[in-house]
Amino acid sequence: MELYRKLNEALMAIPDYQSIMLPLLRFAADQQEYSLRETIDILGDKFGLKPEERKELLPSGRQATFDNRVGWARTYLKKAGLLTSTRRGYYQITSRGLNVLAEKPDELSAKFLTRFEEFQDFRDDSKRKARHTSEIEVKNTNQTPEEIVEQAIQELNDNLADELIQTIKECSPAFFERLVVDLLVKMGYGGTRKDAGQTLGCSGDGGIDGIIKEDRLGLDVIYIQAKRWENPVGRPEIQKFAGALQGMRAKKGVFITTSCFTTEAKKYVSHIDSKIILIDNHELAKFMIEHDVGVSSTAAYVVKRLDTDYFSEE
Repeated sequence: MELYRKLNEALMAIPDYQSIMLPLLRFAADQQEYSLRETIDILGDKFGLKPEERKELLPSGRQATFDNRVGWARTYLKKAGLLTSTRRGYYQITSRGLNVLAEKPDELSAKFLTRFEEFQDFRDDSKRKARHTSEIEVKNTNQTPEEIVEQAIQELNDNLADELIQTIKECSPAFFERLVVDLLVKMGYGGTRKDAGQTLGCSGDGGIDGIIKEDRLGLDVIYIQAKRWENPVGRPEIQKFAGALQGMRAKKGVFITTSCFTTEAKKYVSHIDSKIILIDNHELAKFMIEHDVGVSSTAAYVVKRLDTDYFSEE
């Protein structure tokens, strides 16, 4: 506890992410487009941060504490629909954000943002059962320290997953197809990347974007369909893919999308002879994080326990 007290004292001059929310939203009130880097510099001036405070690093030593907190403040405002991404790395205030400023609030907080359904969905999404709140409540005596750490990691991964899908949607369809092959190779399919890449887009058959080996020996192949879509993928698209598989006398296929699948599409797959695996945006991001595709490690934390065997005198 003494360590936490000293750390908090050392960082007291740096505002927490909730204290940054309102100044950030006010900064964007002119409806211009801003980058995160520009925002960090200007807000640093507004808070009167000293050079050493701006350089203060997180415990991992990988990122400046103030930069990190401004980033999270922006993320939460975006999740609540007060800000929106205009292009990669840039944001702009929304009409909802302007309406909030018109209310002349004294402060903004995560609790304030829960009035918006989008933010509630972000915090309470049933698919994110590993956490019950977007803030780590260290004083929750019902959680062990290990559970608190895992909750934090889950939150970071959830946010990373959202960023991955958003970034993929900004890329070209051809890039997405290559990404899909890279991912499948990392997952153990297709042999080498060179072998897999040679087959991408070669079939030209409707409903098929590429072919990849199921194993290094090429005993069987898997047909790929990759859809960089915003709207849900329905049954007609899956039927088209299944028909293409039949035309190739194939039994196995993977359909990957940046959106989701309708209930009818999922039911259809469960009732046909061909084995078609559906991977939606959530699973795509999860697999990319798990297999280090499009992501990189910034820090690693080791949790150590007492080695009771070492102290045994028997």
